[in-house]
Amino acid sequence: MQVPLIRLQCGVNSYDWGKVGHSSAAAKYAAATPSNKLSIEQEKPYAELWMGTHPSLPSKDVETQRTLLDLVQDNQALMSTEISKKYGEKLPFLFKVLSIRKALSIQAHPNKKLAEQLHEKDTKNYPDDNHKPEMTIAVTPFDGLCGFRPLKEISHFLSTVPCLRKLIGDSTAREFEEAVGGKETSDSEKDMASNKSALKTVFSALMKIDKDTIASAAKELVASAEKEGDSFAGDGGPSNTGKELADLVIRCNSQFQGDIGLFVLFFLNYVKLEIGEAMFLKADDIHAYLSGDIIECMASSDNVVRAGFTPKFQDIPTLTTMLTYSYAPISEQKMNPVDYPYVTLNSVAYSSSSSAILYDPPIEEFSVVRAELKKKGAKATFEAIQGPSILICTNGEGTISVGPKHEEMKAGYVYFVGATAECVLESADDDFTTFKAFCELGGKETTNVANGTT
Repeated sequence: MQVPLIRLQCGVNSYDWGKVGHSSAAAKYAAATPSNKLSIEQEKPYAELWMGTHPSLPSKDVETQRTLLDLVQDNQALMSTEISKKYGEKLPFLFKVLSIRKALSIQAHPNKKLAEQLHEKDTKNYPDDNHKPEMTIAVTPFDGLCGFRPLKEISHFLSTVPCLRKLIGDSTAREFEEAVGGKETSDSEKDMASNKSALKTVFSALMKIDKDTIASAAKELVASAEKEGDSFAGDGGPSNTGKELADLVIRCNSQFQGDIGLFVLFFLNYVKLEIGEAMFLKADDIHAYLSGDIIECMASSDNVVRAGFTPKFQDIPTLTTMLTYSYAPISEQKMNPVDYPYVTLNSVAYSSSSSAILYDPPIEEFSVVRAELKKKGAKATFEAIQGPSILICTNGEGTISVGPKHEEMKAGYVYFVGATAECVLESADDDFTTFKAFCELGGKETTNVANGTT
């Protein structure tokens, strides 16, 4: 019987927002595994490395060149019969590395029901019938937009950014301020429902404005940002300084001149993640990534509803209708990872402060463990689980072992580990880092103890 450890060859997508040439981690990781189709071009943007069974860019067994989808469909034990049955003999998650040079589109991913409806109506723009909750872990410093700001901050900007208020209309802005005033942080269901309704009304009003009017207002906004600097937007409210927001407006305008996204900035949280920090986005949550290299894990889907910062197809009516309109401070957008309890570290790993950290969102399709082995000879033994895993090395060198099979790992090497297989990682230097995405239904992995989102 084949040992369930398979080295994967993974494809990389070239999108305009990707980092260029060898500056792209996604490109470098893809190039680490020999492929006749990939020779990194220095002027070409490389955006996403895909690891999984998704038909748009399926991973392959390096040795046989068979797709991972073929392999798991031929042998259900690789994923477990239960997971194969539930997810239609496809890996339930899609694992990625993103290298972001410029803003991605302002977007959201539909829930399961909406995904089915959109796919049935428009297979070209919505290729999947599945939802797409996703988790982002920073590999380098990252910034992006994630979820709606606290309502007091939005009210603050409506009163301190004249061109924003003028664009939306004074009466619409006043209606929002009066509707949420005094109950911005109320936790009563009635107040929260009313607040979300008011937020939907004011945000939808912005998103319906024609492009020429937006472009004209954007000139005024950018001029204000360039002129006022630190005092821009009345010092930006409690989450961001005026200088931060002014720089953000100028930066985004240099990428997408006169775009509606310049005004969406005032509605969304501007989030910065340091290396190892993470955030989770539910289906129907609005977001836009701006820069950095990240590990991303999501339900297996490629559905995106876009509405700004993109030349691609935009579907503003669907976006404004589908959003949750949840609002929360940045602290509630970030996750709280914890030590992974189902791994054994050897004495070298313990003495060198090596670690295995669990990022566990409140869904069953995926979780991720980041293992950092900080000394040569440090070893981490992962207990067998009742589900599949994919591992990528992002730094350093070491080995991966499953049963008698023993393989080297370097930055960019990707392996699939089948269900019920114990997996051992060992470092060959003083900085060996891997990320392990996995799924196990109803088992010890589904405690969700690491999730810090609401």
